[in-house]
Amino acid sequence: MSTTASARTAADLRADDAKVTSATGSKAGAAAIWVDERTGIAKGAAYMMKKVFPDHWSFMLGEVAMYSMIICLLTGVFLSFWFVPSAGQIPYNGSYVPLQGVIMSEAYSSTLGISFDVRGGLLIRQIHHWAALMFCVAITVHMLRVFLTGAFRKPRELNWVIGSILSMLAIVEGFAGYSLPDDLLSGTGIRAAEGFIRSIPLVGSYISYLLFGGTFPGEAIIPRLYSVHVLLLPAVLIGLFTAHIVLVMVHKHTQFPGPGRTNENVVGFPLMPVYTAKAGGFFFMVFGVLALISALVTINPIWAYGPYDPSPVTAGSQPDWYMGFADGALRLLPGFLEFELFGFTWSMNVFLGAVALIPLMYTAAGVYPWIEAWVTGDKREHHLLDRPRNAPTRTAIGMAAFSFYVVLMFAAGNDIMAIRLQLSINDVTNLFRLLVFVVPVIVFWVTRRICLSLQRHDREKVLHGRESGTIVRTAEGKFFERHEDLDEFDRYKLVAFESPAPLALPSATDLNGVSSKDAKKARRRVAWSNFFFKTRVEPVTPAELAAAHHHGEHEAIPGGSGHAAIKHDKHPH
Repeated sequence: MSTTASARTAADLRADDAKVTSATGSKAGAAAIWVDERTGIAKGAAYMMKKVFPDHWSFMLGEVAMYSMIICLLTGVFLSFWFVPSAGQIPYNGSYVPLQGVIMSEAYSSTLGISFDVRGGLLIRQIHHWAALMFCVAITVHMLRVFLTGAFRKPRELNWVIGSILSMLAIVEGFAGYSLPDDLLSGTGIRAAEGFIRSIPLVGSYISYLLFGGTFPGEAIIPRLYSVHVLLLPAVLIGLFTAHIVLVMVHKHTQFPGPGRTNENVVGFPLMPVYTAKAGGFFFMVFGVLALISALVTINPIWAYGPYDPSPVTAGSQPDWYMGFADGALRLLPGFLEFELFGFTWSMNVFLGAVALIPLMYTAAGVYPWIEAWVTGDKREHHLLDRPRNAPTRTAIGMAAFSFYVVLMFAAGNDIMAIRLQLSINDVTNLFRLLVFVVPVIVFWVTRRICLSLQRHDREKVLHGRESGTIVRTAEGKFFERHEDLDEFDRYKLVAFESPAPLALPSATDLNGVSSKDAKKARRRVAWSNFFFKTRVEPVTPAELAAAHHHGEHEAIPGGSGHAAIKHDKHPH
């Protein structure tokens, strides 16, 4: 046998290898290379595909809002092919027999045509309307989740402001959308909006004249609302949504505390392929649910209302739910807030509820992150979320604000309640005027007490374990219930939080005995700090846990369970 090896090149060695060819793969790869050579997108795309997102059901609320907006855009494009944004009067000659020959606007006639003459038009109209309602619901609940878990803290303050603006603009976009058909209900809403605009001090009548192109109703408001609804606001919403998503990518997604989760990492799934597949499936689930609701539940049947006519008074009309709180505030404000001064009529009973309330509420929500940071003095970055129970004052504030919103929304139906329950509308209105002040205070107090109680329960569970339901009898004849220790994973979730102490009041004078110019500001800040943190439950320390296990009994240890776990800090001096 010869031991001489013939010299072969690398190409010769690969010559006999089986070659796998794929025309599709090679073309796709060539196209990707071509695009990357001209845009340099490969590096950014690879980074994005490896981006990790945590997995929790509450994070889907933001996705529902995004998917609902996408569905609104898709169905809106379909509707725009047939809708005629004109208030010009024409006789109706469509297929809906009860209205044939009736004089109506082209906007109302084209909406009837979409509903009855365009194949699938009514279904698309309903999907569009239900998706808009779902968008407002999802973005509101998503904001509530972000608030209660503290996801708005540094470095996400700007993203919280963007979300607040998105939520407010969603309301305006919804109002513009359901005003376009020019039926009796939507026309009544436009008539009310014209009155609201006129209530703006000093310049209201000029703004109304400018928007409506003259006196109400005119023929300019429908095409102008159409431009706002399909061009201006969608562009702003898409821009803000894009900025919102980009900032989420930049800051990385927040996550709930747990073993292995820190402010420096994210535990979850990469964007490709896991998260993308889940997100794609969830989009079609949202689309399917909206389509099912739209096919089974009628909403905004404009053919039953008829075309808009300024002469009828529609006493039982209400706007969509997301405008209900402003309508309720309008109904509750007393009439004496309208007065004359300097030769002008100041209609504060209309302006405060129908115009000023919306921007004031969302402005208050937008600046809250800076208020809490000022109270706590916390300038750190936070990428781990709080359990709502572990921030009792913040949770109580959020639920009090939500209850205020709900009371105003129900107040928008005071006339319907009075009719159905055969009560005086004045009594119903006065009741809501009382509830709008009393309910938030009660909800705040109850929510904070519930949070503190849940924290005490968590503390008991960490120190003494989970109740097993097994009763054990000792040799001495004593009976006790056997407790099962928590595993490390469950225990970590119950102790991984901070319970800040109230700020100490600094000296009112400096070393030379001169009064500090910031003394009043410091006292104010300390007072707010006591409001937030005076009553708190501290997490279990390793020493307390070791002491509880060392005792081997289920009795309270010093600083352990029951009321001893709650710290009532006196005002520090």
